[in-house]
Amino acid sequence: MTILQARPACIDLHCHSRISDGALTPRELVLRAEAKGVTHLALTDHDTVGGVQAARVVADEVGITLITGIELSCVWKSQTIHIVGLDFDPDRPEFAAAMTDQHNNRWRRARTIAERLEKLRVDDLLGKATALADDDVPGRPHFAKALVEAGVVKDMNQAFKRYLGAGKPGDVKAFWPELETVVGWIHQAGGLAVIAHPRKYKMTATKLRSLVSDFGRCGGRGLEVSTSGQSSGDLGFLAELCRREKMLASQGSDFHFPGAAWCELGVIPALPEGLNPIWQHFRTPVDQAGA
Repeated sequence: MTILQARPACIDLHCHSRISDGALTPRELVLRAEAKGVTHLALTDHDTVGGVQAARVVADEVGITLITGIELSCVWKSQTIHIVGLDFDPDRPEFAAAMTDQHNNRWRRARTIAERLEKLRVDDLLGKATALADDDVPGRPHFAKALVEAGVVKDMNQAFKRYLGAGKPGDVKAFWPELETVVGWIHQAGGLAVIAHPRKYKMTATKLRSLVSDFGRCGGRGLEVSTSGQSSGDLGFLAELCRREKMLASQGSDFHFPGAAWCELGVIPALPEGLNPIWQHFRTPVDQAGA
């Protein structure tokens, strides 16, 4: 008799659906994750858990373990930082109220982006971008797609290069809460807070160490050590920083849309040895040796 062995766990704790700035619906995202061999997935849309329920239904159908997730925007020393929240209870009243505030902040930002791009004379640009966001808050990718569809630019890259990228008119900074506040929301909801893609902030090593140290002091638990498209040098640096600051190690693809070979669901460099994986500290710990 042949005894079937459990397949090794493939854990992706950072990805996005079109509920925020991804290209796929929550259902499409989970089905793609299953096709790519992912066994444990966290849907971490920006400042919303609006897609989690739909994703959970599909995850149950295909046998993926869905971990409740979100990516929250905050400010640390005047710089915008993204914090991933994992394995929390989104129905806690305090957390739900905080998400309402974040949602309102995103709408204020979206309206400001639309106002700054009025000179392009696209009829009802905000409405078009909102429709592309499934009638929720549009982000810059939705505005970029609306500009493409209106014939203002030829593709998304050109939209960002001319109008929506860093320093351009549509690069609007929202009024985000402080780092300590956001970490507190996640902690109060019973979850674990993680600094997302630390090397994407273009900080010096000294400043990044300072961020991680402050993050730990206010209750942060994890560091996203491994993510798609990351160099081996960055992986080694973040692993050492994780050990030094006694952080839990997380990983995720930061998947947004199909077609980018460097950023695919489940395609994540292996965590270096000697780290303490965050999934072993979930309320239901994950055994990476078998799913």
